[in-house]
Amino acid sequence: MSEAGRPRPDPSVIGVIPKAQFARLPHPGSLFARRAERFRGLARGHDLAPYLGFLADLAAAQAAVEAELSAPELPAAEALARAARHAMPPLDRAGFAAGGAFGDALDRLLAASRGIAMPAPARVALDRVAAAGDATRDAMVANVLADAVPFEEIAEHALVAAALQVWFARMAAALDGAALTPVGDGACPACGGPPVASLVVDWAGSGGARYCVCSLCSTEWNYVRAKCTLCASTAEISFREVEGGEGRIKAECCGACRGYVKVLYRQKDPGLDPVADDVASLGLDMLVREQGFRRGAVNPFLTGY
Repeated sequence: MSEAGRPRPDPSVIGVIPKAQFARLPHPGSLFARRAERFRGLARGHDLAPYLGFLADLAAAQAAVEAELSAPELPAAEALARAARHAMPPLDRAGFAAGGAFGDALDRLLAASRGIAMPAPARVALDRVAAAGDATRDAMVANVLADAVPFEEIAEHALVAAALQVWFARMAAALDGAALTPVGDGACPACGGPPVASLVVDWAGSGGARYCVCSLCSTEWNYVRAKCTLCASTAEISFREVEGGEGRIKAECCGACRGYVKVLYRQKDPGLDPVADDVASLGLDMLVREQGFRRGAVNPFLTGY
């Protein structure tokens, strides 16, 4: 691993002070199809090829289900206004009801997933979710949204999380992006979720800016570089990567809270996907953990690591 010594600034930050828009909403109509393609590309020749291939098929199922759903129903105008007044995310994770239309979306995803090749334990997990009653499903949804998944039920919750990603991405896409404002460090301005990773982008007018990406709804929000995504410290930040990584994916490690979140550099590779490449770079997680840092990002497909 490179840069394993004392904290150092990210040299690519120097002299780059872009004025970027605060929030960028997801495009669910293409998001999951692109992610499926990325997973498939990453799977070729990878040590995790079977798992990456499975996730490619699951992302394709997400794309198919997303295309079938009717327009999402957003919170009432007064609820959106109240959230804005109090600097709260307009999509309330804590108050989300798991039944109704979402239950139908979950059933559609489970049905679409039955044709995916998967190991026997995963198929058992799929059957358990499909057969679960409302109370059990409500509990699983609550666990995913609280980032408190039981270790013995990771596979079941990953399927529920996949449905929630579709659901919340569609709701976030229907928001007024210009109305979104910061709601706290490490929190998505749309739904309050934690980041899965952050991106350093090369968009016109935003070149070199850093955006955190929500693990749930895929909203992207501008965040200061060389500042801990988890605790906002700027004092002990270091960037570490696997030898030979060519600067594409680094772990932003904080000496203050001892947490880390990956940074993906799209100037180096425009095809980087925050969810897919987070999974495919699991080796970086293992190396950084050996140095005493804990994973601070959330990815439902890496729960337990």
